[in-house]
Amino acid sequence: MAPAHAIEEHIPRLRRYARALVGDRASADDLVQNTLERAWGRLHLWQAGTDLRAWLFTTMHNLHVNHARASHIRRAESLDEEAMEVPVRATQQDALLLRDLDKALRQLPDEQREVVLLVGLGQLPYDEVARMLEIPLGTVMSRLSRGREKLRALMTGATMTTPSLRPVR
Repeated sequence: MAPAHAIEEHIPRLRRYARALVGDRASADDLVQNTLERAWGRLHLWQAGTDLRAWLFTTMHNLHVNHARASHIRRAESLDEEAMEVPVRATQQDALLLRDLDKALRQLPDEQREVVLLVGLGQLPYDEVARMLEIPLGTVMSRLSRGREKLRALMTGATMTTPSLRPVR
């Protein structure tokens, strides 16, 4: 399949990630559109044999970071229903759970939320996330672990305890 046609199959995942990343439908659609325009215009830079999905997610991540740096705006809007597509009709309890998950995700530090979303929602392998974010693989694993732990605690109502540091002699 030609790369230009293969891009189309990744659009649903790009949309889900964008909505989880920016929090509102209109901004997410703009981000996806900008990502697709950039990818199409720079398709000659994609290396055959590499993961096109990871290349697209990297493009989207970089566009998002550039936009966030330029605007210095931190959005606290909640995710809409399509950001977390459920294969079966959601019950009221499911809707409440998604709302709580959205709220918990927004409480994570940006660095942890990015990794949790890329691995969990984007289903990208750790090494691709490390390349995308330009951080060591161990940092990805650490942020993911801490992010998941904090999400788990927030979702169950448990309190997070920070271990006290002792001076080493």
